[in-house]
Amino acid sequence: MSYSVGQVAEFAGVTVRTLHHYDGIGLLSPSGRSHAGHRRYDDGDLDRLQQILFYRELGFPLDGIAVLLDDPEADPQEHLRRQHALLSDRIAALRKMAAAVETAMEAKKMGINLTPEEKFEVFGGKDPDEHAEESERRWGGTETYAESQRRAARYTKDDWKRMQAEVADWGERYNALMEAGEPATGERAMDLAEDHRQHITTWFYDCTLTIHRGLGEMYVSDPQFRAYYESMRPGLAEHLRDAINANAERRA
Repeated sequence: MSYSVGQVAEFAGVTVRTLHHYDGIGLLSPSGRSHAGHRRYDDGDLDRLQQILFYRELGFPLDGIAVLLDDPEADPQEHLRRQHALLSDRIAALRKMAAAVETAMEAKKMGINLTPEEKFEVFGGKDPDEHAEESERRWGGTETYAESQRRAARYTKDDWKRMQAEVADWGERYNALMEAGEPATGERAMDLAEDHRQHITTWFYDCTLTIHRGLGEMYVSDPQFRAYYESMRPGLAEHLRDAINANAERRA
């Protein structure tokens, strides 16, 4: 049995344009054509599309997916095992985030004033002062930590809400950038890395390009920071680290 491009688009929840693009780059070429020359997909094509969409949801770039799926030695079961493991890690990170949000919601409902540390549990178990502490340890910036403490001490609840809204907006924009397949060295990625640096500077301490580079490395190497950024989108930690480095080189 075969299916038209429109039927497959409806099954999979993608656009016809996306299927045309996959065909154009050789990622998913339909096995047949109708007498009129229209694309026709069989069950094997649908299985491949399912694999593609699994990997896309996990943040893999299209060229990387092609390499994985076209490996002649690859075992289809191994693809499923890999995807299951990656999804399980993502679910665990999201559950941790959800628990932090629930704690914040309950505290608000009961009129409890959260400490800065508790407020920022929603950001992966790391409060902003810990950024400064790590900066102090790595770069000897003792005034950096003191400045972060001074600023955080005077913030109101509205300030914290505004700060969190800025973070959420930045996360949505970075996710869209990665969804579009834009490289970390591209202008948009570097601009968002600069927005990230300015956010830290505005709210906590003067985040120099050198400090920002160090933070980027920490987002990849530190399990808690990595879990936070990976919960936004798999692969975001490395992508942001590379964008931070590219932005620093651009502004050097």
